[in-house]
Amino acid sequence: MLYQIMDGDYGGSCGGCSEDMTVEFGYEPHVLAVDDNLIDRTLVEKLLKNSSCKVTTAENGLRALEFLGLGSDQRNSLEATVSKVNLVITDYCMPGMTGYELLKKIKESSVLKEVPVVIMSSENIPTRINQCLEEGAQMFMLKPLKQSDVKQLKRHFMKYRS
Repeated sequence: MLYQIMDGDYGGSCGGCSEDMTVEFGYEPHVLAVDDNLIDRTLVEKLLKNSSCKVTTAENGLRALEFLGLGSDQRNSLEATVSKVNLVITDYCMPGMTGYELLKKIKESSVLKEVPVVIMSSENIPTRINQCLEEGAQMFMLKPLKQSDVKQLKRHFMKYRS
């Protein structure tokens, strides 16, 4: 398996980044974006929407688990959730529950374990990156993200789509 580590910056525009995911997927992929930082969460949401993704945001891991139907009192909504979430992209460092802990919860779920999870971080720490990839993350991206990162994410995501 090829692991990709992406790094990005806010600067510059990307000619040719107007490709949209709808053309390649034939539908609008639904991405759950999780980040405790409002600015980073808004940036990721904007970049994904520019690539024709449906985006749901959550400000922490617990909210993400609730949306995914993995909250402590939500065991009945799993089947409906699976069909509407195609990818989870989450920050690593968040209060309450890290992105790594969220990744583990998703991969422990028999229903959601096939949903690709991408971890983002502003810190380039090799042991952290390896830990996430070994636990099942499909990609680890360095923040801040830019439009060309979403383009790479799209290509990578295609490999995991059944």
